[in-house]
Amino acid sequence: MHVVPALWIVWAVFACSLLLLLLYRGTITRYEDDQLFLDDISERQHKENDAIIRKLAKIQPYLKIFTGVTSILTATIVGIYAWDAIKIFYM
Repeated sequence: MHVVPALWIVWAVFACSLLLLLLYRGTITRYEDDQLFLDDISERQHKENDAIIRKLAKIQPYLKIFTGVTSILTATIVGIYAWDAIKIFYM
C-alpha cells in the first residue's frame, strides 16, 4: 500500500477532530462576556464566566496539538505531491 492514502486518512481524522474542537470552543465562547466584576451582586455571572474559562483552558492544549499535527500533515502531503511533480517533469 502506498503511503499517501494512509496520510490522507490520518489527515482527515485530525482535520475533522480539529473542526469539532473549534465548533465546541465556539459554542462555549458564545456566551462569554469580558466583564469586570466589582460587586457581589453579579456573583452568579462571575461563576459562570469562570466555568467558561476553565472549559476553554481544558481544550486549549488539544487545539494546539491538533492544529500542529494537521499543519504538519498538510505540509507533508503537499511536499509529497510536489516531489512527485518534480520527478515527473525533470527526470
